[in-house]
Amino acid sequence: MASNDGKSLFTLEDFRLRAKEVLSPEAWAFYDDASGRRVTYRDSSAAFDRYVIRPRILCDVSKRSLSTSVLGQPISMPICVGPTSNHRFAHPDAEVATAKGVADANTIFTLSSASNVSIAEVGRSSGRGLRWMQVYLVKNRQHNVHIVREAERAGFTALVVTIDLPLIGDRTFSKKHTVGRYYDDPTLRPVNLAIDLPEVNTAIRSGDTNLRQYASAQWERPMTWDDIQWLKSITKLPVVLKGILTGEAAREAADAGVSGIIVSAHGGRHIDGIPAPIDVLSEVVSAVKGQGLEVYLDGGVRSGTDVLKALALGARAVFIGKPVLWGLACDGAAGVTTVLSIIRREFDVALGITGCTSPRDIPASLVTHKSRL
Repeated sequence: MASNDGKSLFTLEDFRLRAKEVLSPEAWAFYDDASGRRVTYRDSSAAFDRYVIRPRILCDVSKRSLSTSVLGQPISMPICVGPTSNHRFAHPDAEVATAKGVADANTIFTLSSASNVSIAEVGRSSGRGLRWMQVYLVKNRQHNVHIVREAERAGFTALVVTIDLPLIGDRTFSKKHTVGRYYDDPTLRPVNLAIDLPEVNTAIRSGDTNLRQYASAQWERPMTWDDIQWLKSITKLPVVLKGILTGEAAREAADAGVSGIIVSAHGGRHIDGIPAPIDVLSEVVSAVKGQGLEVYLDGGVRSGTDVLKALALGARAVFIGKPVLWGLACDGAAGVTTVLSIIRREFDVALGITGCTSPRDIPASLVTHKSRL
């Protein structure tokens, strides 16, 4: 891990290249993993280039504001942090450092239920920072009840349910390279699953490899809409579904009464050949227009112009993952804040140059697909 060198890094690409240098090969393999031929993984970012900006001109953009709100919560910019796991691969303070860095940027941090740090510890350490809790609806519902109650006690304000993982995908690269520490180091334990159950205690006594095998078996569970209704019945927190890529699924989500949906391909980590999220964003937004739920985008965002394009196509906000891990690896909490500030600055410049003064001032006509030119 590099120390205090984030100030010498000026772009997200700088952070990516430095992170690849300072992370162990095992850690880089885990963070950069994808399924199949990695087509969806690559296309999630490349797809933004298929959309072009049509700037408005001679507009007074001297006074700009990037602030917005999600689910009624004010944030400094429409750029939030999505759930990723095993932050201790990047920094010894793991998700505690990430949460602090995001809180300093005054936006939302989404904690993975597979984090290396407990929900309660992240809640204590991130102060008044806004926090959402990611949930896998696992086989044993006692785990889900535990995670929901811990999130409620720790001041998390929404639940993000990952719905696109009924089976663990085939990630050959990860299987070849993610060995050793990932399986055997207790500091990488998925602590939020380590609750007092006989089968969990047996797995812990048998070693961390066995606990990870138990966790993987719990995650591999087909879900139905009945599970979403069950989750809603045990909490008053708003529920957001992550992993929707079609208008049909979006309408089903609206019918289920959820508060938001995240258009996401899970980073291409578990199945290849599905669409880049930006390519289906308009379809999803149109499908739930007037239904009272918010639509966000997660996948491939690497610049401020990417943010601008996503908002013009109907997203309320975007969520980023890998760039935050790069920042964490390079400079801990400060690196996370710097990565977010870089994207914020780029978005602010893109907003002004295209004749807009706020996220609410971005018209749909500002962006079009290249094929329409």
